[in-house]
Amino acid sequence: MKCDARKFAQMYEDVYADLYRFALCLMKNQQEAEDSVSEAVISAYENIRKLRKEEAFKSWMFTILSNICRRRLKQVTREMPQDGGGSYEETAVEDVDLSLAMDVRNAFFVLTEEEQTIVGLSVFGGYNSNEIGTMMKLNANTVRSKRSRALAKMECVLQ
Repeated sequence: MKCDARKFAQMYEDVYADLYRFALCLMKNQQEAEDSVSEAVISAYENIRKLRKEEAFKSWMFTILSNICRRRLKQVTREMPQDGGGSYEETAVEDVDLSLAMDVRNAFFVLTEEEQTIVGLSVFGGYNSNEIGTMMKLNANTVRSKRSRALAKMECVLQ
């Protein structure tokens, strides 16, 4: 797709809030979320010629952002210190919160890119099946069934 900087900025402005909410839910850190969105925007701008249809911009951006968040979370997990400070109670609560957040993230990343996009648009973006179907060129019923299967897959991983 051919796109000048002004057109890209307009398309990005339409999806920024949803991308940020999505990244914040995954990263659980404002700075990391902002950095992830910024990295996704740079990557998208550099690769805009690979986007075939303007209508697919939003789902394409969510896919890019999802991949960036996945990579960043893997990097953070590798860099986490093994010994912590603080009181036992603080550490136990933080460990449970961190453990739950990591479990949910890991379950999300078990999904295919298409499933991640559907769940991301639905849960984090607040879009309904008809809107997601329009963005992804899928029937609304197909979106609902794919979302249901994806959430069931995540539930299995979380049990």
